[in-house]
Amino acid sequence: MLWIRALHIIFVICWFAGIFYLPRLFVYHAMNENSDTRAQLLVMEQKLYRFITPFAFLAIGFGIWLASFNYQYYLAQPWFWCKIAFVFALAAYHFQCGRYIKRFVAGEQPRPHTFYRWFNEAPVIALFAIVILVVVKPFSQ
Repeated sequence: MLWIRALHIIFVICWFAGIFYLPRLFVYHAMNENSDTRAQLLVMEQKLYRFITPFAFLAIGFGIWLASFNYQYYLAQPWFWCKIAFVFALAAYHFQCGRYIKRFVAGEQPRPHTFYRWFNEAPVIALFAIVILVVVKPFSQ
């Protein structure tokens, strides 16, 4: 079980590292007028997204595996359901990043750079909430 926990934490960290950086690339992409620079940023965005997507699935998979060892406890805990809600929101955020990349590929400018600056903060909120929920376990029964 300790190996599973360790792998879960490792993949969560890898996923978050990418999910913190990807929207920052969107900011630079949206701000830049140079077509060569935009093309280079698009390549970076696509490669980073492809690189971190398996980490998302592995983090979630190992998390499910970890919870399966004591599922009756976890299913009865309100803090766990809050954590799951944040994980779902983070997965939706991840796939929304993929949609933005597709729009960049199509030559669209989906949003202004100021939007992406704010969009970039959402994973920070999720990280704080998830760590507090798992460590502090508020609402424990």
